[in-house]
Amino acid sequence: MAKKSILNGKINSHYQTVKINDLKLFDIKKITDKNALLFLWVVSPMLPYGIDLMSSWGFEYSTIAFVWYKRKCNPGHYTMSECEICLVGKKGKIPKPKRNNIRQFLSEERGIHSKKPNEIRDRIALIFPNSKKIELFAREGHLGWDSWGNEVGFINGKENKEIMIKKRKGLLGLKLNKED
Repeated sequence: MAKKSILNGKINSHYQTVKINDLKLFDIKKITDKNALLFLWVVSPMLPYGIDLMSSWGFEYSTIAFVWYKRKCNPGHYTMSECEICLVGKKGKIPKPKRNNIRQFLSEERGIHSKKPNEIRDRIALIFPNSKKIELFAREGHLGWDSWGNEVGFINGKENKEIMIKKRKGLLGLKLNKED
């Protein structure tokens, strides 16, 4: 949901973005079962938009699943921005978690802009090891997850033709805003 960040007093564009109203049009029902969980990363100022987006996709907000302390500060409007939160929403009946002793808090230094820590994906897999999983706007593929994103499909900087052909077929009909 974020397009630009302010680092060291400069505005930096990091990637193409999708407007919130366009995100709401994604056919998420096409790729989810009637009983499903949604884990959704949001930055604090975008919290109301994240909950609204979740609702537009047919999910009911449940709680904050994870809090990631990035160990680096970004300027904020009221306080320094050091954490990102991962919301969880549900639709239908959800199976009982395999484990309920998974920690909500993660302290891990941020890496490249907007890349989420692999540890959180691993924790989700521990909670629901037998559930189908897809990551949208992924940076890379991961074992046990379907991954969609404009950076997925490259291995060592070279295009993986099999993955790129599937991606070009228009999974979900997702389109990025060129002018954002």
